Order: sequence, then C-alpha cells, then structure tokens
Amino acid sequence: MLLDSTICDFGWQAPNFTLKDAYGTTYTMSEQLGDNGMLIMFICNHCPYVQRIAERLAEDTKQLMSEGINVLAVMSNDYRTVAEDSPENMKLFAKKHAFEFPYLVDENQVVGKQYKAVCTPDFFGFNHRGELQYRGRLDDARMGEASARTPELLNAMRLIAATDLGPKGQMPSMGCSIKWRN
Repeated sequence: MLLDSTICDFGWQAPNFTLKDAYGTTYTMSEQLGDNGMLIMFICNHCPYVQRIAERLAEDTKQLMSEGINVLAVMSNDYRTVAEDSPENMKLFAKKHAFEFPYLVDENQVVGKQYKAVCTPDFFGFNHRGELQYRGRLDDARMGEASARTPELLNAMRLIAATDLGPKGQMPSMGCSIKWRN
C-alpha cells in the first residue's frame, strides 16, 4: 500500500533507543546524535521505492556522514511475514548498495511505533539536540529519472547542521506501508 509520510512536527524530541544491526552490533541513538545532527530513516529491502532510491540514498548519506552528520537506518517490518526483509537479506541489500550507515533491526517494532513511522522510506532529520527538523523526501526524482534531481534531504540536513533548523517547506516521502505484526 502506497503511503505518504506525515508533516514535520518541528521540535518533536527523538525517543532514545538501542538496536542491533544484522551482524549483532549494538547502536544507541543518543550516542549517535552528533554536533551536526542526525538522520534516522526507516527503510526495508523489499519496497520498490527503497530499491529505486537505494543508490542515491547511499551517495547522499555518505556525503552527510563525511560532513559529520550521523545516519542510522531502521528496518521495522515484520520480517517473519516478509522474508525479503530478514536480517540476512539486510546484509545482502546493504552490501549490494554500498550502505555505509548502520542498518538496524527493529525486531519488536517498538522504535517504528515510537517514531510513528508510516512508510519506507520515512526520513527523520534531527538537530544536535535531537529535535525533529525534517520529515520530507530524499529528492524530487521520486521513481523517475534522477540525473537532474534536487537532493532535498541532503540540503535539509546541511541546513540543520548549520542553523539547527530545517526548511519550512517540505514534501512528504512516499513508499510502502510498514508491515506491522498483528
């Protein structure tokens, strides 16, 4: 089911969490919150929207991390129902697309629910105090040709790093619904 992310609730405080990646390494959100802010994104392997943007996502997040903006990806789908999103497949997907950010398993879906994540991809851009400043899309290319795109997420995170504030005008992300357990 195609859904749009919700409008940015400017200033909403990021709930802390601790999750493991597919290799068993533990990451705590508050320890990743750096001086230049942090991007938390909800993605998965099987979503055609995530698949379509994966290379651009890898490039943009690599650039953000080189500028001191930390990045975490969270996979909240019920992978027992959607086997393509299993931790083993997360490893393969991350390697295939050269993801350099931690790709975390939200086994019990608590983090996805705390953040009110709606779709994959769903982007949350925080300033250095953990205040939400961006809840938009990766870029304006969507599922189309990306050669002349405007990198909205990259630009927003740079603005947040410089000013602590995100852009007032934001377009929601769109993607597949998160597959919640019943």
